[in-house]
Amino acid sequence: MRKKASPRAQLGASPLYELIHGVLRDHIVEGVFPPGLVLGETGVARAFSASRVPAAAALRRLQEEGLVEAFEGRGYVTASRRNGKPVRLDLFAAGLTLPPDFAGETKARNRHELLYPLVEHEVAACLAYGRFLLNESALAEHHKVSRTVAHEVLTKLDRTGLIARDSNQRWYAGPLTERLLREHFEMRWLLEPIALDQVAADLDPAELDAKRRRAAEARDGPRPPSVLEGLENDLHVDIVLRCPNQQLRETIRRSQLPIIATHSTYEHRSREEISTMIGEHLEILDRLRSGRRKQAAVALEAHLRRSLGSNLELIRRLKPLSQDALPPYLVSIEA
Repeated sequence: MRKKASPRAQLGASPLYELIHGVLRDHIVEGVFPPGLVLGETGVARAFSASRVPAAAALRRLQEEGLVEAFEGRGYVTASRRNGKPVRLDLFAAGLTLPPDFAGETKARNRHELLYPLVEHEVAACLAYGRFLLNESALAEHHKVSRTVAHEVLTKLDRTGLIARDSNQRWYAGPLTERLLREHFEMRWLLEPIALDQVAADLDPAELDAKRRRAAEARDGPRPPSVLEGLENDLHVDIVLRCPNQQLRETIRRSQLPIIATHSTYEHRSREEISTMIGEHLEILDRLRSGRRKQAAVALEAHLRRSLGSNLELIRRLKPLSQDALPPYLVSIEA
């Protein structure tokens, strides 16, 4: 008979990813889950009625603690597998028991957790086009949430540095000036190679092969913006931001956000620029795959330094967005 896990997470006091992490950790440590259970972001998010963002963060923390291992580039497996066959089960079928009131807690939190990544992307995608006023009431109405949830989302955007509040309590975003772009890129080429070096030895070869395959397919095939943005995330987010230093991760993330914003402008980039970018990604992945971590870090720095020039040229060419092209809660104003 399996032991019933007694989750230590305190509802209402911790971020959602910590609650999920606490529950999963207790199930693994107490032997509730069968050895070799496969844990994926989608399955964890579904079981906890959460988005993939806190699910991914909880799984990464379990990996840092040595309780799960990367598995075939598509998730994680409990570290107790000991070379046995992986077990694929619904988490509840595998023995997951949620603590009392957890469903109500995640339902309340989930509005904010689900909405934030979408608003973050919508706002970031506009920064290169100028300066914008964010209307809290319009944000709530557009996404059909309460003013409280909208305010929480804007407050989190403020903490990341993506938007700012003036003395009259109004929220503003942008513009992404050439000076800011240079500063963000400098932060990235100084710090991302360090983060890459920290994580390189722990990367799963199967995961690297999968990422390289996606890059090669984009090099030789169709290149819609969603595919190209996925390639950027494969390297700069999924790999670089897996480094164990939390302060380093957060600092890099703050400088990545305004630049990843320009991914929505891929239709303005030349085929030559895109081919160069993909080629550099392939070189970095190849060096990681062959265990040349120092050379991979050098290639990453060179990639970011070169990318500054092409991104400067891009924002110089961009024309202002019409109000019709903006989410209704963003209002274009004079910089």
